[in-house]
Amino acid sequence: MAEVHATAIVESGARLAADARIGPYCVIGSEVDLGAGVVLEAHVVVGGRTTIGAGTRIYPFASIGLPPQDLKYAGEPSTLEIGRHNVIREHVTMNPGTKGGGMVTSVGDEGLFMIGCHVAHDCRIGNNVVMANSAALGGHVHIGDFAILGGLSAVHQFVRIGAHAIIGGMSGVENDVIPYGSVMGDRAHLVGLNLVGLKRRGFSREVIHVLRNAYRLLFAQEGTMNERLQDVAQMFDDNEAVMDIIRFMQLPSQRSICQPKNERAAS
Repeated sequence: MAEVHATAIVESGARLAADARIGPYCVIGSEVDLGAGVVLEAHVVVGGRTTIGAGTRIYPFASIGLPPQDLKYAGEPSTLEIGRHNVIREHVTMNPGTKGGGMVTSVGDEGLFMIGCHVAHDCRIGNNVVMANSAALGGHVHIGDFAILGGLSAVHQFVRIGAHAIIGGMSGVENDVIPYGSVMGDRAHLVGLNLVGLKRRGFSREVIHVLRNAYRLLFAQEGTMNERLQDVAQMFDDNEAVMDIIRFMQLPSQRSICQPKNERAAS
């Protein structure tokens, strides 16, 4: 049997792994599924059709899986899927999906969600993502693996943030951020590559050097963006990291690509 504190409320139908631990004053809804070794420290509310993967730990006053903050939501049976070995700190909120967004909000494995973060409906978050204190995602945001969002940053609805990108603290992100990119500012602009993150993740000096060359060409002043994309794709077609950026930029999106501040408008 799971270890459930005497003051916790677990509704009939909830599925708790045998070694899950439910702390004081937690409330667990009837359609919640907690995996092996999940720990809810205290005063945690988990509702809705929520699945939490093995080894995830949730701290006091987090609100997980309750109805999304979307006026179009009409009670449809959407879900929230949280992966394995995440750390979800105090006052974090995560909402399930909606009919208009595929019915699922998903969070990958081994993420760190610091105090006061918000993950809105229909977001898709990869593995090893870090959201610092009070970072907030609008609905339908996609976050790639190993991305880092600085404290008090805010990401507009439907924005994509590529793998290994970093968002500076207090940034307002309105446009898609390329993989390996670094952005900052009240209305965030691209300031280069996430060089520190690349080194920490073990990318070689050679790969980083090629990425920097490709970045300079992609955001140069000459030609249109489409022309530069084609040129870089041909020049670096054997470099997987560069091609990650190319493929990301070529995918359809509801938002534009975040540009350097001095970039002139280009089609």
